[in-house]
Amino acid sequence: MTALVLAAALLTQAQEPPTDWVDPDTGHRVVRLSTQPGSASLYFNYNGYTSDGSRLLFSTPDGISAVDLRSHRITPVVHGKVRFLFVGRRTNLVYYSKPDRDAGTAPVGSGAIYAADIATGKSREVTRVERGGIGSINADETLLAGASAERDVPLASGDTPRVGPDGKPLVYADSREVGLNERLEAHIPMELFTVNLRTGERKVVLRSTDWLNHVQFSPTDPGLILFCHEGPWHKVDRIWTIRTDGTGLTKIHKRTMNMEIAGHEFFSPDGRTIWYDLQTPRGEDFWLAGYEIATGTRTWYHLARDEWSVHFNIAPDGRSFIGDGGDPDMVAHAKDGKWLYLFAPETIPNAAGIAAPDQSELIHPGVLHSQRLVNMAAHQYELEPNATFTPDGKWVVFRSNMHGASQVYAVEVAKAH
Repeated sequence: MTALVLAAALLTQAQEPPTDWVDPDTGHRVVRLSTQPGSASLYFNYNGYTSDGSRLLFSTPDGISAVDLRSHRITPVVHGKVRFLFVGRRTNLVYYSKPDRDAGTAPVGSGAIYAADIATGKSREVTRVERGGIGSINADETLLAGASAERDVPLASGDTPRVGPDGKPLVYADSREVGLNERLEAHIPMELFTVNLRTGERKVVLRSTDWLNHVQFSPTDPGLILFCHEGPWHKVDRIWTIRTDGTGLTKIHKRTMNMEIAGHEFFSPDGRTIWYDLQTPRGEDFWLAGYEIATGTRTWYHLARDEWSVHFNIAPDGRSFIGDGGDPDMVAHAKDGKWLYLFAPETIPNAAGIAAPDQSELIHPGVLHSQRLVNMAAHQYELEPNATFTPDGKWVVFRSNMHGASQVYAVEVAKAH
Protein backbone atom coordinates (compact mmCIF):
# COMPACT_ATOMS: atom_id res chain seq x y z
CA MET A 1 0.00 0.00 0.00
CA THR A 2 2.83 2.40 0.84
CA ALA A 3 4.42 1.73 -2.54
CA LEU A 4 1.13 2.40 -4.31
CA VAL A 5 0.63 5.65 -2.43
CA LEU A 6 4.19 6.70 -3.28
CA ALA A 7 3.69 5.81 -6.94
CA ALA A 8 0.46 7.80 -7.06
CA ALA A 9 2.16 10.79 -5.46
CA LEU A 10 5.01 10.63 -7.94
CA LEU A 11 2.55 10.41 -10.84
CA THR A 12 0.61 13.43 -9.55
CA GLN A 13 3.85 15.36 -9.17
CA ALA A 14 4.89 14.44 -12.72
CA GLN A 15 1.58 15.67 -14.09
CA GLU A 16 1.57 18.95 -12.16
CA PRO A 17 2.16 21.82 -14.61
CA PRO A 18 5.25 23.95 -13.98
CA THR A 19 4.76 27.17 -12.05
CA ASP A 20 7.63 29.26 -13.40
CA TRP A 21 9.89 28.79 -16.42
CA VAL A 22 11.64 30.54 -19.29
CA ASP A 23 10.31 29.51 -22.69
CA PRO A 24 13.39 28.06 -24.43
CA ASP A 25 12.11 29.15 -27.86
CA THR A 26 11.38 32.78 -26.99
CA GLY A 27 13.45 33.69 -23.93
CA HIS A 28 10.41 35.04 -22.08
CA ARG A 29 9.47 34.08 -18.53
CA VAL A 30 6.13 32.32 -18.05
CA VAL A 31 4.37 31.80 -14.70
CA ARG A 32 1.26 29.84 -13.83
CA LEU A 33 -1.18 32.02 -11.88
CA SER A 34 -3.85 29.44 -11.09
CA THR A 35 -3.59 26.23 -9.09
CA GLN A 36 -6.81 24.38 -9.88
CA PRO A 37 -7.16 22.46 -13.14
CA GLY A 38 -10.07 23.86 -15.10
CA SER A 39 -9.34 27.50 -14.19
CA ALA A 40 -9.74 30.15 -16.88
CA SER A 41 -9.32 33.88 -17.39
CA LEU A 42 -12.09 35.89 -19.03
CA TYR A 43 -12.89 36.36 -22.72
CA PHE A 44 -10.45 38.75 -24.38
CA ASN A 45 -12.61 41.91 -24.24
CA TYR A 46 -13.98 41.53 -20.68
CA ASN A 47 -12.28 43.29 -17.78
CA GLY A 48 -10.91 40.93 -15.15
CA TYR A 49 -8.53 43.37 -13.41
CA THR A 50 -9.03 45.58 -10.38
CA SER A 51 -8.78 49.32 -11.00
CA ASP A 52 -5.44 49.61 -9.20
CA GLY A 53 -4.00 46.86 -11.40
CA SER A 54 -2.94 44.72 -8.47
CA ARG A 55 -5.20 41.70 -8.92
CA LEU A 56 -6.68 39.51 -11.62
CA LEU A 57 -10.00 37.71 -11.15
CA PHE A 58 -10.53 34.36 -12.85
CA SER A 59 -12.91 31.42 -12.87
CA THR A 60 -12.22 28.18 -11.05
CA PRO A 61 -14.20 24.92 -11.02
CA ASP A 62 -15.80 25.97 -7.74
CA GLY A 63 -16.19 29.73 -8.12
CA ILE A 64 -14.19 32.90 -8.73
CA SER A 65 -10.77 33.69 -7.29
CA ALA A 66 -8.43 36.69 -7.22
CA VAL A 67 -4.69 36.44 -7.70
CA ASP A 68 -2.25 39.11 -6.56
CA LEU A 69 -0.17 39.84 -9.65
CA ARG A 70 2.98 40.48 -7.58
CA SER A 71 2.91 37.83 -4.88
CA HIS A 72 0.75 35.35 -6.86
CA ARG A 73 -1.25 34.73 -3.71
CA ILE A 74 -4.74 33.43 -4.54
CA THR A 75 -7.86 34.42 -2.60
CA PRO A 76 -11.26 32.80 -3.25
CA VAL A 77 -13.95 35.46 -3.71
CA VAL A 78 -17.11 33.66 -4.86
CA HIS A 79 -17.98 30.05 -4.06
CA GLY A 80 -20.27 27.87 -6.14
CA LYS A 81 -21.17 27.16 -9.76
CA VAL A 82 -21.55 30.64 -11.24
CA ARG A 83 -20.79 32.45 -14.47
CA PHE A 84 -18.10 35.10 -13.98
CA LEU A 85 -19.07 38.17 -16.03
CA PHE A 86 -16.53 40.96 -15.38
CA VAL A 87 -14.96 43.26 -12.80
CA GLY A 88 -16.27 46.82 -12.46
CA ARG A 89 -13.72 49.40 -13.55
CA ARG A 90 -14.85 51.89 -10.89
CA THR A 91 -15.94 49.90 -7.84
CA ASN A 92 -13.88 46.68 -8.27
CA LEU A 93 -17.04 44.67 -7.67
CA VAL A 94 -17.03 41.20 -9.20
CA TYR A 95 -20.18 40.67 -11.26
CA TYR A 96 -21.50 37.18 -11.91
CA SER A 97 -24.73 35.41 -12.78
CA LYS A 98 -26.66 32.39 -11.63
CA PRO A 99 -29.12 30.94 -14.15
CA ASP A 100 -32.57 29.93 -13.00
CA ARG A 101 -32.61 26.24 -12.21
CA ASP A 102 -35.98 25.40 -13.68
CA ALA A 103 -34.92 25.50 -17.32
CA GLY A 104 -38.22 23.96 -18.37
CA THR A 105 -40.30 26.98 -17.38
CA ALA A 106 -37.85 29.89 -17.17
CA PRO A 107 -37.14 32.05 -20.25
CA VAL A 108 -33.86 31.41 -22.03
CA GLY A 109 -30.97 33.14 -20.25
CA SER A 110 -33.00 34.31 -17.27
CA GLY A 111 -31.44 34.58 -13.85
CA ALA A 112 -30.03 36.79 -11.13
CA ILE A 113 -26.99 39.06 -11.44
CA TYR A 114 -24.82 39.40 -8.35
CA ALA A 115 -21.96 41.66 -7.29
CA ALA A 116 -19.31 40.50 -4.83
CA ASP A 117 -16.94 42.70 -2.86
CA ILE A 118 -13.40 41.50 -3.50
CA ALA A 119 -12.19 42.60 -0.06
CA THR A 120 -14.93 40.88 1.96
CA GLY A 121 -16.31 38.26 -0.42
CA LYS A 122 -19.83 39.40 0.48
CA SER A 123 -22.31 39.15 -2.42
CA ARG A 124 -25.63 40.77 -3.12
CA GLU A 125 -28.17 40.42 -5.90
CA VAL A 126 -28.13 43.60 -7.98
CA THR A 127 -30.80 42.79 -10.57
CA ARG A 128 -32.61 40.05 -12.43
CA VAL A 129 -32.63 39.40 -16.16
CA GLU A 130 -35.87 37.82 -17.32
CA ARG A 131 -34.59 37.03 -20.81
CA GLY A 132 -31.23 37.20 -22.54
CA GLY A 133 -27.61 37.36 -21.51
CA ILE A 134 -25.58 40.23 -20.02
CA GLY A 135 -22.46 41.10 -21.98
CA SER A 136 -21.07 44.27 -20.45
CA ILE A 137 -21.18 46.98 -17.81
CA ASN A 138 -20.65 50.65 -18.57
CA ALA A 139 -17.80 52.86 -17.40
CA ASP A 140 -19.60 54.36 -14.40
CA GLU A 141 -21.27 51.05 -13.44
CA THR A 142 -24.82 52.33 -13.75
CA LEU A 143 -25.94 50.14 -16.66
CA LEU A 144 -25.63 46.56 -17.82
CA ALA A 145 -26.08 45.71 -21.50
CA GLY A 146 -27.03 42.51 -23.24
CA ALA A 147 -29.00 40.89 -26.05
CA SER A 148 -32.05 38.68 -25.95
CA ALA A 149 -33.83 36.55 -28.54
CA GLU A 150 -37.50 35.68 -28.79
CA ARG A 151 -36.56 32.01 -28.93
CA ASP A 152 -33.45 29.87 -28.80
CA VAL A 153 -31.93 28.04 -31.77
CA PRO A 154 -29.14 25.65 -30.75
CA LEU A 155 -26.08 25.93 -32.97
CA ALA A 156 -24.54 22.94 -34.68
CA SER A 157 -22.00 21.02 -32.62
CA GLY A 158 -19.30 18.66 -33.75
CA ASP A 159 -21.78 15.83 -33.30
CA THR A 160 -24.36 17.38 -35.66
CA PRO A 161 -24.24 15.44 -38.95
CA ARG A 162 -24.43 17.70 -42.01
CA VAL A 163 -23.73 17.10 -45.68
CA GLY A 164 -22.64 19.41 -48.47
CA PRO A 165 -24.08 19.85 -51.98
CA ASP A 166 -22.13 16.79 -53.13
CA GLY A 167 -23.78 14.63 -50.46
CA LYS A 168 -20.52 14.15 -48.54
CA PRO A 169 -20.34 14.86 -44.79
CA LEU A 170 -19.01 18.30 -43.92
CA VAL A 171 -16.00 18.72 -41.64
CA TYR A 172 -16.74 20.35 -38.29
CA ALA A 173 -15.68 23.87 -39.31
CA ASP A 174 -17.93 23.83 -42.36
CA SER A 175 -20.76 22.22 -40.43
CA ARG A 176 -20.46 24.94 -37.80
CA GLU A 177 -20.64 27.62 -40.48
CA VAL A 178 -23.79 26.07 -41.94
CA GLY A 179 -25.27 26.19 -38.43
CA LEU A 180 -24.35 29.87 -38.07
CA ASN A 181 -26.02 30.63 -41.38
CA GLU A 182 -29.17 28.75 -40.38
CA ARG A 183 -29.37 30.80 -37.19
CA LEU A 184 -28.88 34.04 -39.11
CA GLU A 185 -31.49 33.13 -41.72
CA ALA A 186 -34.04 32.31 -39.02
CA HIS A 187 -34.48 36.10 -38.53
CA ILE A 188 -35.47 35.64 -34.91
CA PRO A 189 -36.69 38.90 -33.30
CA MET A 190 -34.02 40.19 -30.92
CA GLU A 191 -33.46 43.08 -28.56
CA LEU A 192 -30.35 44.95 -27.52
CA PHE A 193 -31.16 46.16 -24.02
CA THR A 194 -29.79 47.84 -20.93
CA VAL A 195 -30.61 47.32 -17.26
CA ASN A 196 -30.31 50.20 -14.81
CA LEU A 197 -28.46 48.97 -11.73
CA ARG A 198 -30.03 51.63 -9.53
CA THR A 199 -33.67 51.21 -10.53
CA GLY A 200 -33.77 47.80 -12.21
CA GLU A 201 -35.39 49.34 -15.30
CA ARG A 202 -34.92 47.31 -18.47
CA LYS A 203 -34.76 49.50 -21.57
CA VAL A 204 -34.76 48.30 -25.18
CA VAL A 205 -32.07 50.13 -27.15
CA LEU A 206 -32.58 48.36 -30.50
CA ARG A 207 -35.05 45.85 -31.94
CA SER A 208 -33.93 43.78 -34.90
CA THR A 209 -34.27 40.47 -36.71
CA ASP A 210 -30.52 40.58 -37.31
CA TRP A 211 -28.56 38.35 -34.97
CA LEU A 212 -27.26 40.69 -32.26
CA ASN A 213 -24.20 39.63 -30.26
CA HIS A 214 -20.78 40.57 -28.80
CA VAL A 215 -22.22 43.44 -26.75
CA GLN A 216 -19.65 45.67 -25.05
CA PHE A 217 -19.66 49.13 -23.49
CA SER A 218 -16.96 51.69 -24.14
CA PRO A 219 -14.42 51.63 -21.26
CA THR A 220 -14.68 55.44 -20.98
CA ASP A 221 -18.01 56.60 -22.48
CA PRO A 222 -20.90 55.34 -20.29
CA GLY A 223 -23.42 55.83 -23.10
CA LEU A 224 -21.72 54.09 -26.03
CA ILE A 225 -22.32 50.42 -26.94
CA LEU A 226 -20.36 48.37 -29.46
CA PHE A 227 -22.14 45.29 -30.80
CA CYS A 228 -22.18 43.00 -33.81
CA HIS A 229 -24.44 41.42 -36.39
CA GLU A 230 -23.51 37.78 -35.84
CA GLY A 231 -23.42 35.10 -38.53
CA PRO A 232 -20.96 33.98 -41.23
CA TRP A 233 -18.58 36.93 -41.27
CA HIS A 234 -18.37 37.10 -45.07
CA LYS A 235 -22.13 37.56 -45.22
CA VAL A 236 -22.75 40.29 -42.63
CA ASP A 237 -21.59 43.85 -42.02
CA ARG A 238 -20.68 42.91 -38.49
CA ILE A 239 -19.44 45.87 -36.45
CA TRP A 240 -21.81 48.59 -35.14
CA THR A 241 -22.14 51.19 -32.39
CA ILE A 242 -25.21 52.79 -30.83
CA ARG A 243 -25.97 55.15 -27.94
CA THR A 244 -27.87 53.87 -24.92
CA ASP A 245 -30.79 56.14 -25.81
CA GLY A 246 -31.12 54.37 -29.17
CA THR A 247 -29.57 57.15 -31.25
CA GLY A 248 -26.39 57.18 -33.32
CA LEU A 249 -26.63 53.73 -34.89
CA THR A 250 -23.37 53.53 -36.89
CA LYS A 251 -21.86 50.87 -39.13
CA ILE A 252 -18.14 50.79 -38.34
CA HIS A 253 -16.91 48.70 -41.27
CA LYS A 254 -18.56 48.02 -44.62
CA ARG A 255 -17.33 45.14 -46.75
CA THR A 256 -15.93 46.13 -50.15
CA MET A 257 -15.19 42.74 -51.70
CA ASN A 258 -16.69 39.28 -51.81
CA MET A 259 -15.54 37.06 -48.90
CA GLU A 260 -14.10 39.99 -46.95
CA ILE A 261 -14.50 39.45 -43.20
CA ALA A 262 -14.14 41.66 -40.12
CA GLY A 263 -14.77 40.82 -36.49
CA HIS A 264 -13.62 40.10 -32.93
CA GLU A 265 -13.88 43.84 -32.38
CA PHE A 266 -12.71 45.57 -29.19
CA PHE A 267 -12.14 49.06 -27.75
CA SER A 268 -8.78 50.63 -27.05
CA PRO A 269 -8.32 51.32 -23.30
CA ASP A 270 -8.94 55.05 -23.82
CA GLY A 271 -12.19 54.29 -25.68
CA ARG A 272 -11.12 56.32 -28.71
CA THR A 273 -10.58 53.52 -31.22
CA ILE A 274 -12.32 50.28 -32.20
CA TRP A 275 -9.90 47.57 -33.36
CA TYR A 276 -10.80 44.40 -35.24
CA ASP A 277 -9.54 41.45 -37.26
CA LEU A 278 -9.87 42.21 -40.99
CA GLN A 279 -9.23 39.80 -43.88
CA THR A 280 -9.34 40.88 -47.53
CA PRO A 281 -10.52 38.37 -48.53
CA ARG A 282 -11.08 35.73 -45.89
CA GLY A 283 -8.08 33.52 -45.25
CA GLU A 284 -5.84 35.34 -47.76
CA ASP A 285 -4.69 38.78 -46.60
CA PHE A 286 -4.59 39.78 -42.93
CA TRP A 287 -4.91 43.11 -41.12
CA LEU A 288 -5.50 44.53 -37.67
CA ALA A 289 -7.81 47.42 -38.47
CA GLY A 290 -8.65 50.47 -36.36
CA TYR A 291 -11.49 53.01 -36.53
CA GLU A 292 -11.15 56.25 -34.57
CA ILE A 293 -14.62 57.03 -33.24
CA ALA A 294 -14.41 60.83 -33.10
CA THR A 295 -12.92 61.37 -36.57
CA GLY A 296 -13.65 58.22 -38.56
CA THR A 297 -9.92 57.87 -39.30
CA ARG A 298 -8.99 54.32 -40.35
CA THR A 299 -5.66 52.58 -39.75
CA TRP A 300 -4.86 49.14 -41.13
CA TYR A 301 -1.80 47.23 -39.92
CA HIS A 302 -0.74 44.32 -42.11
CA LEU A 303 0.52 41.02 -40.70
CA ALA A 304 1.76 37.68 -42.03
CA ARG A 305 -0.41 34.58 -42.33
CA ASP A 306 1.33 32.76 -39.47
CA GLU A 307 0.81 35.81 -37.23
CA TRP A 308 -2.96 35.89 -37.63
CA SER A 309 -4.56 35.33 -34.23
CA VAL A 310 -7.92 34.19 -32.91
CA HIS A 311 -8.02 37.40 -30.89
CA PHE A 312 -5.89 40.51 -30.75
CA ASN A 313 -5.54 42.98 -27.91
CA ILE A 314 -3.83 46.26 -27.12
CA ALA A 315 -1.47 47.50 -24.40
CA PRO A 316 -2.71 50.01 -21.81
CA ASP A 317 -0.54 52.73 -23.38
CA GLY A 318 -1.77 51.86 -26.89
CA ARG A 319 1.75 51.40 -28.22
CA SER A 320 1.76 47.65 -28.84
CA PHE A 321 -0.59 44.76 -29.54
CA ILE A 322 -0.75 41.07 -28.78
CA GLY A 323 -2.16 38.10 -30.66
CA ASP A 324 -2.86 34.61 -29.39
CA GLY A 325 -2.06 32.71 -32.59
CA GLY A 326 -4.01 29.91 -34.21
CA ASP A 327 -3.77 26.33 -35.43
CA PRO A 328 -3.62 25.03 -39.04
CA ASP A 329 -7.34 24.21 -39.12
CA MET A 330 -8.39 27.82 -38.47
CA VAL A 331 -9.21 30.47 -41.04
CA ALA A 332 -5.59 31.46 -41.78
CA HIS A 333 -4.45 27.83 -42.17
CA ALA A 334 -1.15 28.90 -40.63
CA LYS A 335 1.70 26.44 -40.98
CA ASP A 336 3.50 27.82 -37.92
CA GLY A 337 0.96 29.94 -36.09
CA LYS A 338 0.79 28.41 -32.62
CA TRP A 339 2.54 31.21 -30.76
CA LEU A 340 1.62 34.05 -28.45
CA TYR A 341 2.78 37.21 -30.25
CA LEU A 342 3.79 40.72 -29.26
CA PHE A 343 3.33 43.25 -32.09
CA ALA A 344 5.01 46.61 -32.60
CA PRO A 345 3.01 48.77 -35.06
CA GLU A 346 4.68 50.88 -37.73
CA THR A 347 2.78 53.26 -40.00
CA ILE A 348 3.89 53.72 -43.59
CA PRO A 349 4.83 57.40 -44.13
CA ASN A 350 3.95 59.52 -47.13
CA ALA A 351 6.55 59.19 -49.91
CA ALA A 352 8.95 62.16 -49.91
CA GLY A 353 6.64 63.82 -47.40
CA ILE A 354 4.01 64.43 -50.06
CA ALA A 355 0.44 63.77 -48.95
CA ALA A 356 -2.70 63.17 -50.98
CA PRO A 357 -5.12 66.10 -50.62
CA ASP A 358 -7.82 63.76 -49.29
CA GLN A 359 -5.54 61.68 -47.06
CA SER A 360 -7.78 62.24 -44.02
CA GLU A 361 -10.47 60.26 -45.81
CA LEU A 362 -8.17 57.43 -46.83
CA ILE A 363 -6.94 54.36 -44.95
CA HIS A 364 -3.64 54.89 -43.13
CA PRO A 365 -1.59 51.73 -43.81
CA GLY A 366 1.05 50.14 -41.66
CA VAL A 367 2.64 46.86 -40.64
CA LEU A 368 2.95 44.88 -37.42
CA HIS A 369 6.41 43.65 -36.46
CA SER A 370 6.12 40.48 -34.40
CA GLN A 371 8.01 39.03 -31.48
CA ARG A 372 7.18 35.57 -30.14
CA LEU A 373 6.33 35.39 -26.46
CA VAL A 374 5.21 31.79 -25.84
CA ASN A 375 5.43 28.59 -27.86
CA MET A 376 1.84 27.31 -27.96
CA ALA A 377 2.60 24.12 -29.89
CA ALA A 378 1.10 21.95 -27.13
CA HIS A 379 -2.02 24.12 -26.83
CA GLN A 380 -5.29 22.84 -28.30
CA TYR A 381 -7.10 25.81 -29.79
CA GLU A 382 -10.58 24.53 -29.00
CA LEU A 383 -9.76 26.57 -25.88
CA GLU A 384 -9.09 30.14 -27.01
CA PRO A 385 -6.15 31.71 -25.15
CA ASN A 386 -7.86 35.14 -24.90
CA ALA A 387 -4.68 37.06 -24.11
CA THR A 388 -4.80 40.39 -22.25
CA PHE A 389 -2.17 42.84 -21.03
CA THR A 390 -1.92 43.42 -17.29
CA PRO A 391 -2.76 47.05 -16.38
CA ASP A 392 0.94 47.92 -16.03
CA GLY A 393 1.65 46.51 -19.49
CA LYS A 394 4.48 44.32 -18.20
CA TRP A 395 2.78 40.93 -18.50
CA VAL A 396 0.36 39.17 -20.82
CA VAL A 397 -2.23 36.90 -19.19
CA PHE A 398 -3.70 33.97 -21.10
CA ARG A 399 -5.42 30.66 -20.52
CA SER A 400 -4.02 27.45 -21.91
CA ASN A 401 -4.32 23.67 -21.88
CA MET A 402 -0.69 23.21 -22.91
CA HIS A 403 -0.12 21.03 -19.84
CA GLY A 404 -3.49 19.23 -19.91
CA ALA A 405 -6.37 20.92 -18.11
CA SER A 406 -6.98 24.63 -18.56
CA GLN A 407 -4.91 26.93 -16.33
CA VAL A 408 -4.23 30.68 -16.19
CA TYR A 409 -0.72 31.79 -17.13
CA ALA A 410 1.19 35.04 -17.60
CA VAL A 411 4.23 35.77 -19.74
CA GLU A 412 6.59 38.67 -19.10
CA VAL A 413 6.78 41.13 -21.99
CA ALA A 414 10.46 41.86 -21.34
CA LYS A 415 12.84 39.00 -22.04
CA ALA A 416 14.30 37.14 -19.07
CA HIS A 417 17.85 38.13 -18.18
